[in-house]
Formats: sequence, structure tokens, C-alpha cells
Amino acid sequence: MEFRYLGSSGLKISEITYGNWLTHGSQVENDIATQCVHAALDVGITSFDTADVYANTKAESVLGDALKGHRRESLEIFTKVYWPTGPRGHNDVGLSRKHIMESINGSLTRLQTDYVDLYQAHRFDTETPLEETMQAFADIVRQGKALYIGVSEWTAAQLRAGHALSQELGFSLISSQPQYSMLWRVIEDEVVPTSRELGVGQIVWSPVAQGVLTGKYKAGQAPPTGSRATDLKGGADMISRFMNDDVLTRVQKLEPIAADLNLSMAQLAVAWVLQNDNVSAALVGASRPEQVRENVEAAGVKIPAESMRQIDEVLGDVVEHDSAMTAATAPQSRPA
Repeated sequence: MEFRYLGSSGLKISEITYGNWLTHGSQVENDIATQCVHAALDVGITSFDTADVYANTKAESVLGDALKGHRRESLEIFTKVYWPTGPRGHNDVGLSRKHIMESINGSLTRLQTDYVDLYQAHRFDTETPLEETMQAFADIVRQGKALYIGVSEWTAAQLRAGHALSQELGFSLISSQPQYSMLWRVIEDEVVPTSRELGVGQIVWSPVAQGVLTGKYKAGQAPPTGSRATDLKGGADMISRFMNDDVLTRVQKLEPIAADLNLSMAQLAVAWVLQNDNVSAALVGASRPEQVRENVEAAGVKIPAESMRQIDEVLGDVVEHDSAMTAATAPQSRPA
């Protein structure tokens, strides 16, 4: 396993970070989820990412149980706050001081830990003053309940404003968690340059584009039974943007490039995002332990410049570059 600093902080995290969105507490049984976490530990992964909203808090509980007994100081545990949880009451959502303070306590209980290494704003809250949100995060850091603060899917302007307030309040905003893959590069023009300037590192999610970059979906063929594209409760809506014959045909043309590098398609996709020097870690999930062992092989891989050029040539204009998509895909108001 390779380790990278998270932004300009002194915190090192495993460049392959285990994430349990869409799996723990929902798609896979708890014993299989525990096996996946233990497989991650066995191959040297020390960083684990979850969120209170995943499976409506169940994912945090499963992760807490799976990590029980392992030396806490040797782990980096990340979670998030924003989306509705619990009974979905009028204050069970957003980045108000009330919701943040109550949510961190719930997350710590479920994760069975006194602190998280990274606490992240899961989206930007358009209905709460940013000053209120950042003050709450500052207090959580001072209380020792979180060591560092990050965000997810914030625009460059939102990052800049949040970072400035964090500096005023005596802590640092050190991370951003955006979607990023060969097919979805919307962070490259604005978020990444701003993050480099501010000392913010990326922990990227969906490096395999919800499974599309594994090559398992074929143009002109129905999606495999049980795959994410067929799971209406497990991300089918998110993967739909990639499920067209033009994208799938081009993805198949990546197979020779992966083979030349002795990589699987999934390994190529994960290694590709790690070529970006602003990326601190790639988030990978798993529904089987063997998937963890496969994905970790992308750690430390250096893709030659010629292969990177070939990837760009093959994918061409199916790649999404528009930086406005970060704001366009964000909630415009708090979800009820």
C-alpha cells in the first residue's frame, strides 16, 4: 500500500481508501461486509470512509463493528453529515449547528470511537449561513470529536469561502470528496486548481464510474442481473448517464490498454485517478473480499504518458468536463 498526505495537512491516508456507500447495511449481509473490511485491513488499507446517511445510519454501525478490536491509532476513519437521517424530521438534515452537533454524536456512537479523523460536509447547505456551519465544525475540532474537516461536492467558490472561514476560526479545511473518473472530469478546470492553491486534497469517489469502467456492461446487451444498473435502490439512477452504446463501446476499447499494463479494467480506472497529484485517495467499495484484493493492486501504479494519451483518444467526447456540473448536480435546497 502507498500512503499520501491529505492536502497540505500532516495526515497520511492510504491512497486506496475503503468506502461503504451502497454496500454495508443494504446490498450485502453484515458478515460479508465485515469480511470485506478485514480484507481491506489485510492488504494494508488503513483509511475507511462512510456517512450517516448510508443505509440510514446502518453503514456506520456495520463499519464500527467490523473495525472493533483493531488499534484505533492505526486507522483513519471518515464520515459525513448533511443528508436526512433518522425519522427525517425538519432538523434531521443540512448543516445547521443543531444537526451537525447531534449528528457527530450519533456517528461516534455507531462507529464506536471517541473521534473521527475526518468529518465532512456531505454537500453544501444553501439554507444555513456558512459562518454557522464552519463555527460548528470549529467547535467539534476543539472538542476533539473530529481531527480534521473536509467537504464533498463543493464548487471552487464554496471551497474558497469555507477555507477562508476555517482559517479565521483556527482550523483548516483539508479535503474535498468529489466524483472523479476517466468519464467524469468536472473537477479538473476549477476545483482542482483552487484546491492546490488552498492546500486541499481530493478523496475521489466512483473512480470506476459506478462500475462502467470495469467493462462488465456491453453495448447492445442488457445489464448483468444483480448489477448496479439494475438496482433501483442502489444507484441505477446515477449510472444511467453512462449507460449508452457510445460510452460502452469506447470503454471496451480500453481493454487492450489495460492488458498492455497488466492491469484489469478496474485497476486501470483506479490507477488513472491516482495519477492526478491533487488526489490523495481513491475510494473503492466492495461486495466481495476478492474485489478489495483486486482494487488494491492499483496502488503505486504509474501509467505511462503514452497510455494516458491513448485513454483520452479512445474516450474522446464522451468524457464530461463541464465544471458547472458540480453545482448543477447539487441540491438547490435542503431535501425534506
